[in-house]
Amino acid sequence: MNIYAIRAIYRFEMARTRRTLMQSIVAPVISTSLYFIVFGSAIGSRIKEVNGVSYGAFIVPGLIMLSLLSQSISNASFGIYFPRFTGTIYELLSAPVSYFEIVIAYVGAAATKSILLGVIILATAALFVPIQIQHPFWMLLFLLLTAVTFSLLGFIIGIWADNFEKLQIVPLLVITPLTFLGGSFYSVDMLPPAWRVITLFNPIVYLISGFRWSFYGLADVAVGVSLGMTAAFLGLFLAITAWIFKTGYRLKS
Repeated sequence: MNIYAIRAIYRFEMARTRRTLMQSIVAPVISTSLYFIVFGSAIGSRIKEVNGVSYGAFIVPGLIMLSLLSQSISNASFGIYFPRFTGTIYELLSAPVSYFEIVIAYVGAAATKSILLGVIILATAALFVPIQIQHPFWMLLFLLLTAVTFSLLGFIIGIWADNFEKLQIVPLLVITPLTFLGGSFYSVDMLPPAWRVITLFNPIVYLISGFRWSFYGLADVAVGVSLGMTAAFLGLFLAITAWIFKTGYRLKS
């Protein structure tokens, strides 16, 4: 494995984050804080607690997951799309760097940025409400798996997109609505029976449920199912990425 190539790409992507600190870190933290303040004040005044947890603390895992999903996709998609846009992707493909190493570097950098952002948001939320993490190992595992999985999805979107507008289609029109409807700000048990069944077809529900369980021991679905769904997403996106490099889809034309 070419460690030097992986390190070079990884450090380049991380350096881009430092150059765009306001956009990469500060803006998402402020946006999430506003979500927290608005939802915590407007809805929290009516819903004091959910299953024994104060509403303000209850929505923290959902807010972290909302930011984690969107930022993982955004970081990875732009990271691989920009070399395609400028044409430097061909220099990378002709270099003595394997496809596996390219994916590790780009996805690893995007996941690292998303995890750092998630930790910062968690620390920020702790200033507003008391937070407890009952299962820290599982919290970190869900955080890592989700960041890597959706960074892979962002990598796929970055290769599929042929303009900057397409980079935002999936995050804005698919991921964000599914996250809002996936129990970020409420428990699935609070819904009417019919809507509860429909909601369970939303895959994001399983990610948020497992992540919230690691905090408070509360889950809308079984933790094993949540972990299995996360692993299934990871396997699916790995398979798609392997197919892209095997066929040269949008890379060799």
